Amino acid sequence: MGNLLRVLNDRGSVPKVDFFVDFETAEPTPEEGEVHRKVATVLDRAPDILADLHGYKGAGEHIREAISNSKSEKHQDVAWKAVCPSVILLKKFYEFALELETALCDLLTVLCSPDMPAIQHLEKQQAITKQFAEILHFTLSFDDLKMTSPAIQNDFSYYRRTLNRRRMEDTSAAVAELSDGVDLPDDVANRMSLFYANPTPMLNTLSGAAEKLLQENPSLTLDNMTNCFSAMASVCRVISDNPQYTSRFQSEETQLFCLRVMVGVIILYDHVHPVGAFAVKAAIDVRRDEGESI
Repeated sequence: MGNLLRVLNDRGSVPKVDFFVDFETAEPTPEEGEVHRKVATVLDRAPDILADLHGYKGAGEHIREAISNSKSEKHQDVAWKAVCPSVILLKKFYEFALELETALCDLLTVLCSPDMPAIQHLEKQQAITKQFAEILHFTLSFDDLKMTSPAIQNDFSYYRRTLNRRRMEDTSAAVAELSDGVDLPDDVANRMSLFYANPTPMLNTLSGAAEKLLQENPSLTLDNMTNCFSAMASVCRVISDNPQYTSRFQSEETQLFCLRVMVGVIILYDHVHPVGAFAVKAAIDVRRDEGESI
């Protein structure tokens, strides 16, 4: 894969890189400390989020029974009680996405700041560079799992349909049901629907956050951000291709981590840059080597 996906910097504005980023044990410098601590409080929960999503079963069987027996209150109640815990979990995932969005903005505000070139940011601020990589890795992992879980959208659609019906039938009963930990205001439910309707909701959230950051932070420019992304892709490619670097990893999984991060940051670049990552003059050039096949 390292030979198949070549990330070339000689045509772009980012200089060629050749240094090691410790994606396993990098510790924050005093200057990174505050941001690192804030982001760590979010990332520490990422494994649990992935574990919950991996174990997501949904209420599909109960929903099908309720639809097939639409006149049976017993089947409707069973389906409702089955879907509510799933909705609580979906709300947890969505709220975590919002926290991750803030964490990404905190990192990019530092890593993309114009006080030094992108390469120097990544080399000198390795602890938050590692956190940026971990966010990208989590994002791809989350979206991979979500794409193989059609029950997510089915459960949430059923929840909203049933809730609306119950509200029309008996407002007091609906309020009582909502008090059982599934209190979703309409605006939140609408945003959750849009979130889960996207095939890659986490990546879409992060790319939107990066674009919003550019709009709201006048000190950052598009070049600052895309230079950071292209430099990150180059670092991951160089590390993966260099046995002297990969031999420094304590786990073989870290090399796969590097490749996934490279893919993630290229996709993020493609979302943020107006002409994308595949334009001829892009700072990132992803191409197939001559004589190679997928």
